[in-house]
Amino acid sequence: MNKPFQRKGAKSNTHVGREFEMKARDFFAKKGLKLERNVSISIGINGKKNHSFDLGDLESRVLIECKSHTWTEGKNIPSAKITTWNQAMYFFHTAPANYRKIFFVLRDYSPERHKTLAEYYVQINSHLIPKEVEIWEFDEPKNIAKRIK
Repeated sequence: MNKPFQRKGAKSNTHVGREFEMKARDFFAKKGLKLERNVSISIGINGKKNHSFDLGDLESRVLIECKSHTWTEGKNIPSAKITTWNQAMYFFHTAPANYRKIFFVLRDYSPERHKTLAEYYVQINSHLIPKEVEIWEFDEPKNIAKRIK
């Protein structure tokens, strides 16, 4: 039986997240990026503190945050999930400027809204997304991704 807020059929949300990170790593490997998990780098505005990004490569200067979030079961806006996306944007903002920054998310389309969760996020939060951040959507059934911003 699933716990509240746990994805149906999943062992745990942590397990879902780790599997998604591996799919992201495999996708970018095909594009020539050799990524490691939990890449730690100093970030900050007033002082520095280490933060571990989901994936990255310090040598080629790439940082990736992964989110496999979906619309809510009732097709409502997942506001708590959107908050974690905003937090990821803040981490990218405070990371060194000379890094490629990629936000890799699961493609989840809402027929009611005629857009994906990522498209919705970009529409309502473009003012919080650093200009240098790339947003990629991963279509899990097709095993392909495309950059949407």
